[in-house]
Amino acid sequence: MSETPKFSGFDKQTLPFLKALGFHQNREWFHENKPLYETVVKTPMGDLVEDLSQRFEKAKIPLKGTRKTSLYRVNRDVRFSKNKDPYNTHGSFLLTRSGDKKENGFLYMQFSNERSFIASGFYALSGEEMRAFRDLIVREKDTMAKIVKGMEKHGYRFDMSESLKRNPSGFEAAEDEQLQSWLKVKHYTFIEELDQSELLKPELADKLFMLAKRSMDFLNFGWRAIDPLREVGEE
Repeated sequence: MSETPKFSGFDKQTLPFLKALGFHQNREWFHENKPLYETVVKTPMGDLVEDLSQRFEKAKIPLKGTRKTSLYRVNRDVRFSKNKDPYNTHGSFLLTRSGDKKENGFLYMQFSNERSFIASGFYALSGEEMRAFRDLIVREKDTMAKIVKGMEKHGYRFDMSESLKRNPSGFEAAEDEQLQSWLKVKHYTFIEELDQSELLKPELADKLFMLAKRSMDFLNFGWRAIDPLREVGEE
């Protein structure tokens, strides 16, 4: 079995390549420069994912991925978008319990010239899953408060950028302001912004590892809410 490549940082050409890709949104240019994309974007992303997966396995953190399953494609899905540019100008990947990007409860990273960040949590839950998640928050408000306080203590931001204006249906009676704020959010994620210089350093892997480790209480909380629904669907 070949040894897992250790992540040594992204290349100095990673962000310049993505910037150039923004100017050259055509297949001919990308085809000519695909070897550079593979070298400075895709390969280090794959190294980071597999390095983390190996570390998670040793630490018994139930998240994993591979360079084949965890990286998001550079090709954009333009079928339902007014923007028909064929390529993404950012890199991103997702690690989950199964390694499948469609599963919720994740560690995520995205990097570009405009913004780079890491995140953990739950995104775009189904209606039933959101209801179950909110029900658990109502039942275990103190647990949620402890989790949020602990994550914020380490510098992670609970993302409330997408929130409803009113309490969601079925939760109209919630009067506590803190509880209301948690019930109104559309996604349950913690985020840490990255300085672009951090992309070049091997220590970026440590940052992701610590986010995953510190997120386990939150991920387990969310899985307790949504797993029963998945189990019912599998019956």
